[in-house]
Amino acid sequence: MSAIVDSLAQANPAISELIAPPPAPKRRGTLLIVDDEEGPRMSLRVIFKDNYDLLMAEDGPTAIELAQKHDIDVAILDIRMAGMSGIEVLERLKYVRPDLEAIMMTAFETTDTIRQALRLRACDYINKPFDIATIRNAVSQAMQRRMLESEIHSSAEKVHELLKELQNQRVEEQIAKTRGDIYASIIHDINGPLTVISGFVQLLNKRLSRNTQLGVEDLEFIKERLRIIERQVANCIEISRRYLGFLRQQCDETAPASLNHLLKDLDQLVRVHPSLQENEFRLTPLAGSDGEICVKINGTDVIQILLNLCVNAFQCSPLPHRVEVGGEVLRTPLNLAELKDSPNDRLLNVESLNNTAPLVKLHVRDTGPGIPPELLPKIFQPYFTTKGPRQGTGLGLNIVQRLIKEGNGALHVHTQPGEGTTFTVYLPGAELAK
Repeated sequence: MSAIVDSLAQANPAISELIAPPPAPKRRGTLLIVDDEEGPRMSLRVIFKDNYDLLMAEDGPTAIELAQKHDIDVAILDIRMAGMSGIEVLERLKYVRPDLEAIMMTAFETTDTIRQALRLRACDYINKPFDIATIRNAVSQAMQRRMLESEIHSSAEKVHELLKELQNQRVEEQIAKTRGDIYASIIHDINGPLTVISGFVQLLNKRLSRNTQLGVEDLEFIKERLRIIERQVANCIEISRRYLGFLRQQCDETAPASLNHLLKDLDQLVRVHPSLQENEFRLTPLAGSDGEICVKINGTDVIQILLNLCVNAFQCSPLPHRVEVGGEVLRTPLNLAELKDSPNDRLLNVESLNNTAPLVKLHVRDTGPGIPPELLPKIFQPYFTTKGPRQGTGLGLNIVQRLIKEGNGALHVHTQPGEGTTFTVYLPGAELAK
């Protein structure tokens, strides 16, 4: 049958047009309207309901949630809103949908708000009360730009598919690089427990070399150090299993451990770590029942997160300074509006955060020199380091971010030049089963 149709089409172009499949319907485009006042919100709905697929939001969190669930082409945002401002909402929307086109509206125009909107790549700025023709033209131009970008992106994907067969060598190179990154991460993570093991073996050798006969006190000393060594060997095994599971795309379930138990293990790791040097280290366990709570991620990962942050804090300055570790349990969801990015603050992984109580809040605070604002956005990049070639790999903070993201947590960094830096980790918690 298909052969007959092909023959007819070749013989008569008019038949070819009749039997050709109809073109796919043109997409209308999706418009998000964000305004905490119902009047302007409904007015815009009436203006655009026949032209685009509309999504309506009366506040910032609702807008961000809609952006996570829907493909949005253009957003209209009121700058002055209760709670999150339009500028803050735009920054979050650009994180979720980087290609989104945005139109800002305000009845209180200032140079600062214009500058902030332009910094976030808003495509237009309209004053209230708006003129219908003006707002229609602004949305139409923004939608055309978005559709053109979408078509370019789609064409690029088709070209990518056509070139796929020619990229085998590049794929092999990428696989080799990925393996190298994994091997580097394994070596970096296992270095902590191995450092502890090495330190305690040296202590045992010194103790044994000084005494030809062992007393009760010596035996207790040796037994305690051997128990610590055994636990760190288990940590090495757990780390290797974690990476093997990653390579095999498996998820191993491990028995939960109380938070204070993990902090005790961390304390033993830090006390013998060479990065401690002349620095002061303080670890405050959680009080009461809070210390019995557990986290919903692998306990070894929690220790690796905190250890990497501690080592990073020790190495932030050659001068002696103090590093503190502590925490608390949050019995209510985290108020994300209080954690805003600024030259001295960064919030990471918030989009993957399981913001359900109880949450475990852990901090690593140092009294070092702080992080310069121009370096703060770079510190989590793989292999980025300000240390010498033999002093740091640039992997520690990148591993911290990855482990926190995999654990559905978030990370906040606050730094003040000349005063120090605080890394705060938020992880989903759970009551330890009795």
